[in-house]
Amino acid sequence: MKKYPILFVLVITLFSCSEYQKLLKSDDAELKYARAIEYFEKGDYMRANTLFDEVTAYYRGTERSETLLNYVARSYMGQKDYFTASEYYKAYVRTYPKSKYVQESKYMIGYCYYLDSPDARLDQTSTKNAIDALQEFVDIYPENEHVAEANRLIDEMKDKLAYKEYMNARLYYNLGNYLGNNYLSAVIAAQNALKNYPSTKYREDLSMIILESKYQQAVQSIQERLMERYMETIDEYYSFINEFPDGKHRRQADRIFRESKKIVKD
Repeated sequence: MKKYPILFVLVITLFSCSEYQKLLKSDDAELKYARAIEYFEKGDYMRANTLFDEVTAYYRGTERSETLLNYVARSYMGQKDYFTASEYYKAYVRTYPKSKYVQESKYMIGYCYYLDSPDARLDQTSTKNAIDALQEFVDIYPENEHVAEANRLIDEMKDKLAYKEYMNARLYYNLGNYLGNNYLSAVIAAQNALKNYPSTKYREDLSMIILESKYQQAVQSIQERLMERYMETIDEYYSFINEFPDGKHRRQADRIFRESKKIVKD
C-alpha cells in the first residue's frame, strides 16, 4: 500500500474542504449536481447528500427530480440512516408510482426496516414493518429479482419475533409460581408463538417449554388436580416426540415422561 507524507495528505484534505465550501456557496445547480454524483460514487455520502438537498428545489418538476430523489435515498443508506432512507424511498413511491425505480424503492423500504431492526430484546416495531413492507413487495412484484431475498428476510424477521416470544415464555417459566401461576403463562405464550410463527426454527424450543411448564404444573399441583396434570404432561410428551423424535431436547423430554409415568402408575 502506497504511503503519502502527512503534509501531503493535509494539503489534499484542506484543498478538498475548500473546494467543497466553494460548491456550497455556488449558485450553479448543474455543477453542484455533477459534484454530488462524484462524491456519491466516491462513498462520501454526507457531502453528496448535502449537495443533492441544495439542488432539489431547482430541479423540482423536471425529469431529473426523479433521479435526484433516488440519489438522496441512497445517500442516506450510505450513511446508515436507514429510517430516513426509508422515508425518502416511500416519498419516491408516492411521487413516482409508475417510474423506473419504483420496484427497487418498494423493496428498499422493507430492506431499510430490516437493517433498522434491533436486537430481539428491544422493541420490534421496525421488524414488523420490515415483514409488512417486504411481504407487500413480494405480493405486488412476484417476478422481481429480489423476491427470493425478500422471502429470506421475511423468514429471518419472523424468527426474530418468534425468538422474542420464546424469551418471554422462558421468563414466565423461570418465574415459576412467583405471584401467580407463571407456568400457565409460559404455556400460553409458547402456544401463541407456535400459532403465529409455525415454521420458526425455534419450534422445538417453544414446544419444549410447553412440555416443561406442564410438568412443573403437575409437580407443584394440588392433590385434586395432580393426576389430571400428569396425564396432560404425558399427552404433551407424545406430541413432542412425534414431531421431534431425534430432537436436541429428547433426553430431557424422556426424563419428564418417566417421572410422570411413575406418578400415574402409582
